[in-house]
Formats: sequence, C-alpha cells, structure tokens
Amino acid sequence: MLTEPADLTEEILREALSDGWGVRPTALPYQAVGFGSHHWLALDEAGPLLFVTVDDLTAKLIGRHDTADDAFARLELAFGAAHALRHAEGLEFVAAPVPDKYGRVLRRLDGRYSMVVHPHLTGPVAGSEGEYETDADRRAVLELLMRLHAADPSCARSDDLVVPGLAELDGAIAMTGQSWQAGPYSERARSLLATHAGGLTELVTVYQELAARVAARPERMVVTHGEPHASNVVRTPDGLVLVDWDTMLVAAPERDLWMLAARDSSLLDAYSAATGVAVDQDALTVYRMWYDLCEIAGYIGYFRSPHTDTADAAESWRNLEYFLRPTERWPGLIPR
Repeated sequence: MLTEPADLTEEILREALSDGWGVRPTALPYQAVGFGSHHWLALDEAGPLLFVTVDDLTAKLIGRHDTADDAFARLELAFGAAHALRHAEGLEFVAAPVPDKYGRVLRRLDGRYSMVVHPHLTGPVAGSEGEYETDADRRAVLELLMRLHAADPSCARSDDLVVPGLAELDGAIAMTGQSWQAGPYSERARSLLATHAGGLTELVTVYQELAARVAARPERMVVTHGEPHASNVVRTPDGLVLVDWDTMLVAAPERDLWMLAARDSSLLDAYSAATGVAVDQDALTVYRMWYDLCEIAGYIGYFRSPHTDTADAAESWRNLEYFLRPTERWPGLIPR
C-alpha cells in the first residue's frame, strides 16, 4: 500500500520483531511498494536485515460469513506452503518466509493485522507496472513455473474459484439507485457501477458457467503462484526469485499462464511442448475474468466503506476505472 496504516505503531512492529525473530532494528522505514499489503524494511548499522510485510486481515475477507481468523488461516497455510516449496521441494526461486523462534511463519499482531518476515532481497524487479522488460526474463519465469507446477500439491490449499466479495458486489449493484456517502470516492464509484451494471452482471454469469467447466477437471490441478507478473519477480545475484506467495493455490496451470502469456502467446505453446499439457482456453479466460471481478469487487467494497482522500484511494479509483469496463474488456463475450 502507498499509505502507512495510522492504527499500527512502529513500537508494535519492533516488539514483534524482537520477540519473534530476536531482531532489534535501528530503523523501520515504510516501503510504499506493491498494492495490497504494508511493507517495512528492518535496518541496522550494517544495512537491511529483513523485509517485513503486514496484511490487513479485514481486507482479505471472501464473503459475508468470513472472519479475520479465516483470513489468517489462509495466509498461514500459503506461507507455510512457500516455506515447504523452498526447503522441502528445493525450489530456490521461492521467496520463503523466515519462521520465528516458535516455528511460526505468520504472526498475529492483533485482531486486524498479521505479520510475515522475509529475507531482504538485493536486486531490482523484472519490470515496472507488472510488465516484463525483457523476453528473456519472461521465458525464464515460464521455466520456473513449470518446475513449480511439478511440485507436490499436498502442501497448498485448493482453489474453489470463488470471487471474494462477489455477493457484496451484487448487493452494491442493487443499491446504485441510492446515494453513497461513505467517502470522497463513493458517489463516483456508484455512478460508474450503475453505468456498467448490465455488462458486469452478464460477465458474472459467463464467469460462473466457465468456472464450472474448469472445476470439473481436477486432474489438471497443480501448485500455482497466482500473480507471476514482473513486479513479483526480483533479479537477485543468484537468479530470479518470485515473491508474494500469499496468492498460492492448487489450481489449473492457466491460473499462472494467462498473466505471463498476455503479451506473448507463444509461451503457451512452449509450455505445452515442454510439459505435454494442452492449454485450456476456458481456463485461460476464467482466470482473467476472476482477476477482473476480484479487482472490481474489492474496489467497490472499499469505496462503499468509510475512506478518505489518500494516495491509496486515488490509486484504487484509477484501478476501478480500468477494470470496470466489461463490454470493452470482454467484447467477444459481453454484448454492448
């Protein structure tokens, strides 16, 4: 996230680092990188010690009956699986968390926040705005994903293809005839949603039909990262490293492939030739749709909740405008 959380003090982080990892940093500068989690760099006189990530569990709820405890359990399983992939499966490109002295990969800070700690990685990401700077990096990541897809799937949670917040999004569509006054972007979000409500409803229907087809082929499921874009790939002195494993799931391989091959469809042929697995076009479509719907539902939920005019809110609005264009983004599936 771009804005440091006001209700999480530096002292809370220092106490957690000291108790869990025996680290007493001389400085904890906030890192405005990525979008979805909060990050700090733990420093001492010699330089970076650890990369600290804090997640707002209330922002990771899937539906009305989901709880912060449920969100914590999902994160704990994902980071535990990442640790197993690196240390038990030998996948050196996995950025695995550093367990605390109690053996835990994820620490609960309070009822709202959790914290995970990773080694600090030296090197730039493979591109800006998620786009790879070089074809060589993109193809190298494909090789890494093929190794990941061959890993033991018993360590990770299976994808249920549920879009977080989809039921709440349906409720928001029903409320577009009323004024939204939760914050400075509420009315803009309501107006945009009202404009595209018909196309969005059609998109949800198509998604659900395709998701049922994909789910009916469990024999194709493999360990997937979920977001192998360039901003999640770090060029280190020891090679490329994939970060942000909180999105890991056992799913169809296309969950990784659609994003990686968006600018170069020849990677799909390369994947099939190397693995013998034919690419499923329905699965490619369904995971791209899932991403659109997840983004839309998340931002609409954000703007229906109390918010202020921060850098995070401005970025969320830009993203909502980008994704909430169903007839433009899906011209072959959604009629105008």
